[in-house]
Amino acid sequence: MNPETSQLMATARHFTLQLSSTPRGARLARLLAVEQVRAWGLEDSIGAAEQVVAELASNAVTHGHVPGRDFRLRVIATGAALRIEVTDTRGDRVPVTGGHDGSGEGGRGLLIVEALSRGWGVRPGPAPQKTVWAEIPLP
Repeated sequence: MNPETSQLMATARHFTLQLSSTPRGARLARLLAVEQVRAWGLEDSIGAAEQVVAELASNAVTHGHVPGRDFRLRVIATGAALRIEVTDTRGDRVPVTGGHDGSGEGGRGLLIVEALSRGWGVRPGPAPQKTVWAEIPLP
C-alpha cells in the first residue's frame, strides 16, 4: 500500500453490515445506510444514497439470492465520494453495465444508479461472490 492509499483509507469512514437476503433485509439496508450517512453529516447525499442502496440491495435479493446466504452492504465516505458496495453470492449473475434502454420488464433500477452516481460497476470474487458498487460524488 502506498502512502497516498494509506492516507485515503485513514480518513475514510466505513460502515459494513451483513443482512438476510430477503426483502426485509434490503429494506433494512436502505434504512440503516440512510441513518449512517446522516450521522456522518452528509445530508446533501442522503437522497442519492437511499436510492442507490435500495436498487443495489433489491437486486442482490432478487437476482443474487442463494437460499441460506446473506448479502453484505458496505458504505465508505471519503472527502470526494460516497462509495456503496453490495456483495452477494451469485457471481454467475452479473448485471450488464451500460447500454440498457429501460424498456422491458427489468433493468430500470440500474439506470437510476447510473444517473445518480459518477460511476458504477461489478467486481468479481472471491468465488462465488460478486460486488456491485457505485460512487456518489460528495458536494
